[in-house]
Amino acid sequence: MKIDPELAATVAAVADEGTLDAASRVLRITPSAVSQRLKALEQQLGRVLVVRSKPARLTEAGEAVVRLARQIALLEHDALGGLGLDGETPRPRIPLAVNADSMATWFLAPLARLSVAHGIDVDLHRDDQNFTARLLESGTVMAAVTSEATPVAGCSVSPLGVLEYRAMAEAGYAERWFAGGVTPEALALAPFVDFDRRDTLQHEWLATRGIAAQGIPRHYVPASHDYALAVRLGLGWGMVPRLQDDGDLVDLGGPPLRVALFWQQWNLRSELLDAIAAEVADEARRVLAV
Repeated sequence: MKIDPELAATVAAVADEGTLDAASRVLRITPSAVSQRLKALEQQLGRVLVVRSKPARLTEAGEAVVRLARQIALLEHDALGGLGLDGETPRPRIPLAVNADSMATWFLAPLARLSVAHGIDVDLHRDDQNFTARLLESGTVMAAVTSEATPVAGCSVSPLGVLEYRAMAEAGYAERWFAGGVTPEALALAPFVDFDRRDTLQHEWLATRGIAAQGIPRHYVPASHDYALAVRLGLGWGMVPRLQDDGDLVDLGGPPLRVALFWQQWNLRSELLDAIAAEVADEARRVLAV
């Protein structure tokens, strides 16, 4: 059995755009043609590939087809480049996953250089570093910055470096809540800032001081730049990446938290994907701790 690359690419377009109508505009065909292609491939494989919800959702079988479509597109780009014909094809779209703090501090610089050097369009998916590997498994992205050292099936992994966090607070906030020192009693009352409900950094730091996070007031600010701004404005204390510390915050002491980051990518021989990995690794060596 063979999967028609055009049909596989149609599934990927639906996954990327979220609806059949939106996919039809990208593919420059009618929504009816998109539906017919999906139906044809589903009948051929005997599997439902796309749940027709809003947005459309891939099944496990659909994820496998999307991985294939992205790999074919990547290999085709490399082949055309080897023939000197890469300028005659659409710019390749490279979906990548990255955690919010890396995106806000160091990850965009290498992508900007790559876009100029290789003429690529980057589609970034932001998630917690503990969850970006899942996007690799589903075929949503080709590579990811992740905290997982164990490679996802079908992927390779290499270390990038360490993102360091320290417990920081605005000076006025520190005077108000920690006038008598950063004591367990004060920490049990002082509001802190969480990124979202999956963020555990503040909880881990409190645990090093022998304090449970449950019951302590907190704010949720789910954007890296805005998170640091919230701490600077005195909304609460928080774990701020070293790369976002401009020297205007008070260090609350205690051990820094070190999050080791890794680059995972599809285990596929691709000159373009390897070039992306090399540029990202070079930037990580310049800015991340070891």
